[in-house]
Amino acid sequence: MDVAWEDFGWERLGHGAGRRRLPGWDATAGLVAGAEGVLLYDTGSTLREGVELRRQAEALLGRRVTHIALSHPHFDHVLGTAAFAGARVYGAVGLGGLLRDGAEDLYASAVRHGVAEDEAARSADTLVAPGHEVSGEWALDLGGRRVLLANVGPGHSGHDLAVLVPGSDGEPPVVFCGDLVEESGEPQAGDDAVPSRWPGALDRLLELGGEDALYVPGHGAVVDAAFVRAQRAELAERFAVA
Repeated sequence: MDVAWEDFGWERLGHGAGRRRLPGWDATAGLVAGAEGVLLYDTGSTLREGVELRRQAEALLGRRVTHIALSHPHFDHVLGTAAFAGARVYGAVGLGGLLRDGAEDLYASAVRHGVAEDEAARSADTLVAPGHEVSGEWALDLGGRRVLLANVGPGHSGHDLAVLVPGSDGEPPVVFCGDLVEESGEPQAGDDAVPSRWPGALDRLLELGGEDALYVPGHGAVVDAAFVRAQRAELAERFAVA
């Protein structure tokens, strides 16, 4: 189903695929639709933002989100998941336990970055952990369209999950990268980053998408393979990794 994604505040990336740059931290939310299922990549920074994404996705596609893939365990990517009742939630292996035990840390991070305390508390209290964990690759059939969930980390965090949307009808593949790739600022390495493995994670992204793919960063504008390679070289120099 192709509609005017831009009319709903989204950027069209290909047939049945698009992304939204969320306000505040310019975080990406991605959407991929098949004939039977709809995958959302990341759910926003609060429960309220998740509700907004749900309403937009339903207005855009005329049906509900059925699958969610969480890119990594930072507040601006996971705190809206509870808005999607009944959706199957996927994450990199180990993410479930980390989120179940880490609600207080996510609350503190959200508040530290400017989310109102009451809103951060509601979002953390309703936090949903993945019920399906990916250790390697997991193919999802959305009905006439298969997407690949790939555990390509660690790197930006200890639990980095990318999504490959294969190209179709002459359109290029799309790779949702999470914060392994950032365009609107320098890649951020927090306490949970694994710098020695980050360049290798970008190598795996490039293997997934190839030279012609659209690479969708966790923050910022869509980039190409050359940008990802350049960022890989910068990270390798920054962290003294071969």
